[in-house]
Amino acid sequence: MAVKKVEVRQLKKGRYVMIDDEPCKIVEYTTSSPGKHGSAKARIVAVGLFDGKKRTITKPVDAKIEVPVIERKTAQVVSDMGDTIQLMDMETYETFEVPKPEDEELVSKLEPGVLVEYMEAAGKRKIVGLKEED
Repeated sequence: MAVKKVEVRQLKKGRYVMIDDEPCKIVEYTTSSPGKHGSAKARIVAVGLFDGKKRTITKPVDAKIEVPVIERKTAQVVSDMGDTIQLMDMETYETFEVPKPEDEELVSKLEPGVLVEYMEAAGKRKIVGLKEED
């Protein structure tokens, strides 16, 4: 699992963070001023990339936190397996299955031979859209 450690103060809205071993996109980031007996704290609200669940954590701004390394890759649709779509990576030619996307309009365009862009993070994969022609 590819992750790197950064200080909480380096995080921003729109970036990614690991919460409960799930890669999440930060939707809200607020900090409190340092108190008499402690350091400033950051409150992070994030949504899971693969499960869509909202998660909240509070940590000191000087604490270290894991950030997932997210890769965007291209794959070709091999077949529709019902609840999953079988893809073949265009660089490694590895075949694998990913869950069907929630977007019905996107699902209707997923036919064998179509190129798609997928996201890979923390050992999980997800189709993010059709690959635009260069």
